[in-house]
Amino acid sequence: MSENGKPVRQAQDKPKLAMYWGAGCGGCEIAVLNIAEKILIVDEVFDIAFFPCIADFKVKDVEGYPDGYIDLCLFDGAIRNSENEEMAQLLRRKSKVLVAFGSCAYEGCIPGLSNLTSKEATLRTVYLDNPTIDNPDGILPQPFYDVPEGTLEIPVFYNTVKSLDQVVDVDYYLPGCPPEPHQIWAVLQVVVAALTQGAALPPSGSIIGAGEVAVCQECSLKKDEKVIERFYRPYEIIPDPTVCLLEQGLMCLGPATRSGCGALCPQVGMGCRGCYGPLAGVEDQGAKMLTAVASVLDVGKPGDDEAELERQLDAAIETIVDPAGTFYRFSMSHSLLRRAKVNGN
Repeated sequence: MSENGKPVRQAQDKPKLAMYWGAGCGGCEIAVLNIAEKILIVDEVFDIAFFPCIADFKVKDVEGYPDGYIDLCLFDGAIRNSENEEMAQLLRRKSKVLVAFGSCAYEGCIPGLSNLTSKEATLRTVYLDNPTIDNPDGILPQPFYDVPEGTLEIPVFYNTVKSLDQVVDVDYYLPGCPPEPHQIWAVLQVVVAALTQGAALPPSGSIIGAGEVAVCQECSLKKDEKVIERFYRPYEIIPDPTVCLLEQGLMCLGPATRSGCGALCPQVGMGCRGCYGPLAGVEDQGAKMLTAVASVLDVGKPGDDEAELERQLDAAIETIVDPAGTFYRFSMSHSLLRRAKVNGN
């Protein structure tokens, strides 16, 4: 018993929490710590079973747990190599609830943009055709390499980056790059209530901790009829801080992106990049935004012939720099495209 007479949970009785970092930047781990003093409540409620970013755990520790031992696993990062996939399968087996935490696990995110090229081209860019690399012998990483002491082994680098649910079953998705602290806390509260008080969890497969409407609907910038003649890069103009960025010709994926972030980027003059993923019922976020852009482009005038209209339309579209990276910045792995064909394959 504690000093105030309340029962104290023993560590072995606490729900078990795990978090793993796959192919990603590590921002999701920092986001969890950004729940500030509430992290103390997490520590009080959960026993940490696996969290390599903050404590010394080994894969052997997880392998030794009974199946289903971990109550909640937050898996962040995409599946870029064989180690990521092996850990996804292991943690799926050991966890009751597996959450695709953040945009990389949910949709592939920035790592997924390498699906626009090949594994070979990626390695060549990183290790050979790079002005900061000193590699005169042209050595590339190999999965196996023999040295006098034995054989060194590193993970196999995949040609295609996958989202978590493309390799294992996922219970819930928490979008964001990274998720906002208030959303993380809300999700933890729901899971804690289910584990400790018998409350019901959301239906399996749900997107949790995010809104149901578009970012535009939680954005306070003034909106009028959208009529766009061309697009600008952020450095090319100083936007009116009170007016919708898209209406000023700055690309903003707010119309095609799920709410929940508080429209933080548009509030400081940077268009939404789409990290919260598509709205409910939308299969392909990039295609949704393409249709939104097509509906607001205003080129030509009555009487222009088709050739002139086509020329003006092409000129307007050319002001969208890197369309694939713009419309599929976070969702390439989870899109209908999945990846580009390279050399006909």
